[in-house]
Formats: sequence, C-alpha cells, structure tokens
Amino acid sequence: MINDKKKYLEHIDDKDEIINLRKLLDSIEIVMRDKNIISTDFLNPYQRKLSYSILNRFMDISYHEEGGYDNAERKMIILYPEYLRYTKFNDIISVLEITSNYDFSKISHKNILGSFMSLGIKREKIGDIIISDEYAQIIISPELKDYIILNLEKIGTQSVTIKEICKQDIIEYEKKHKKIYTTVSSLRLDVIVSSIFNLSRKDSSNMIKAGKVKVDFKPIDNISYNLNGGELISVRKKGRAKFEDILGESKKGKLRLLIYKYI
Repeated sequence: MINDKKKYLEHIDDKDEIINLRKLLDSIEIVMRDKNIISTDFLNPYQRKLSYSILNRFMDISYHEEGGYDNAERKMIILYPEYLRYTKFNDIISVLEITSNYDFSKISHKNILGSFMSLGIKREKIGDIIISDEYAQIIISPELKDYIILNLEKIGTQSVTIKEICKQDIIEYEKKHKKIYTTVSSLRLDVIVSSIFNLSRKDSSNMIKAGKVKVDFKPIDNISYNLNGGELISVRKKGRAKFEDILGESKKGKLRLLIYKYI
C-alpha cells in the first residue's frame, strides 16, 4: 500500500497532469497488492517523463513502453511486478489499417482523429496515426478494435475499409514537413513562435500566456522562455514545428534558424 500519495506529487507543478499521475499511483498500488500487469493509456513524451519521475521511486515495480514501434510518439507504459521478466505481453495494443477506393491523399490526421472521437473514443485511447499516400495505420487500445471496425464507415466524406493488422506490419513514415529558414533577434519563445507561424509578437505572446503553446509537449506560459534548438513546438490550431538547428549569425548579429514545419 502507498501510505502518503501526496508526497509523490510534490515535485509536479503542472496541475493539468495531477489527475493522470494520481491514476498512475492507483495503478502502482494495484500491481504491488495484486501482482497484476496493468497498462496506462497512451501518453506523450512529456507525460511519460512525469510518470517515470514517480515510477522510479518504486523498486518493486518494473515497467516497459509500448507504442507499436520504437519511434512512436504516443506510448503506453506497462506496469508489472519486479520479479516478472518482461516478455512481449499479448493484447497490449491493436493496430488498424484504413484504406479507401477514393483519393486517400485527401484524408488527414485531423480527419481520422475527428472521426474516431465522433464515435465517443477518447484521445488517450489512440496512439500514433501513421498516414501514407495509400492507407493509414492507427494504433489503439485493444478493447476498441471491434467497435471501430463495426462502426467506422467514413472519414470525412470518404468511405473507408478497416482491418486489423499485426504490429510487425506497421510501416513508419517520416512526417511530412517543409523547411523554413528564418532570422530572429533572440531564442525567446515568443520571438520564434511569431516567426514560424507568421504571427505578430503581440499575438504570439497572448497565445503563450493563454497556455496554447507547448514545447516538447510541456505547456509553457512564459514568453521569455529560451529555446536551445531541437525542440518540438506546437501551437493550438496553428500546427507543429521542430526547431531543427541554429545555422549561424547574420552580419547584423541576428540568428539564422532552420525550422521543420509539419504539414
């Protein structure tokens, strides 16, 4: 039993994640008490980092990530008693493949996610969505696969066919992006968001203060937050971009940056 759960949350300053971490502590308690194997919902890298800050304090618990493939962005954490050696536990995830007789290039990540959520499926039950020119592969919680196959007939206006595939059949595609070369006066978050997403400094500052900007999945509300390079920046309803590299300085002392803006 975990006697004082509050002490395990004292270092967490993101109030939006407290509920998820309390659920994690409940799961840890069940694994310790009942010797069960339990998996979390799909978590982004930031959420997993917070989870590990708690999990690593329990020596009787082992854990493993599972997202369908090594470079998955969204993964579950499988918790199990320390004395069990990890083997590939069955039925942790399911993978669905969606095809269409029509122009599949018109089906977007947003379309697929919206269609799933219109069936009442919560975002945390959905892992990565991989889209090619001919099909999409979606990693999901296994208890939902039959419901989705029976009920999802269209994505947007396109009729689709869905089938379950093996995890070994996942084909990882590089995310489509366009290269942006930009020049900025500093590496402050408001400056870079303004440059990448074509916003005024006032608008970028307001979006940051409103909690609409994340850096490596962590909400940042400080406009003066300094970036170093390599970060993933997401702005609500504007998209995502990776601060790929600092290319050097201009003659006027401004910084030249390479940005990958995801399409």
